[in-house]
Amino acid sequence: MLKIVAVILIVLALVVIIVPQFTNCSADGRVLKLESGKTVPMKCTWSARAELALGIPLLALGALMFVSRRKETIRALSILSAILGILVILIPTSIIGVCMAADMSCNSILKPTMIVSGIIITAAALAGLVINERTTEIPA
Repeated sequence: MLKIVAVILIVLALVVIIVPQFTNCSADGRVLKLESGKTVPMKCTWSARAELALGIPLLALGALMFVSRRKETIRALSILSAILGILVILIPTSIIGVCMAADMSCNSILKPTMIVSGIIITAAALAGLVINERTTEIPA
């Protein structure tokens, strides 16, 4: 059962890594143009980069959980995965955010995908923690 949790974490980590890179405004060619003529990336670009920074360690945690057999190790990996799942939700919603316009791809794709992914990551990590604590011995 813990292997299934690990695979779920790996798949969702790939979602967290890949989806924001193609659904932010910079990927659509949109930037903010300042009065001085300079262009700067929109907020969703920074959210996408932050999600990349969360997805890579989450991918590693899922892979480590897949090969781990010690209860203490799986406990620590589950707790860290749950924390990263919560951060996946918080990046586009409150820490950095996304663009204000509702018709932007970051509002219609990036934000909901990260919220759902973060919820599933957190739930899977907590399920892995509960499964780990209820088992007396980790099966090979």
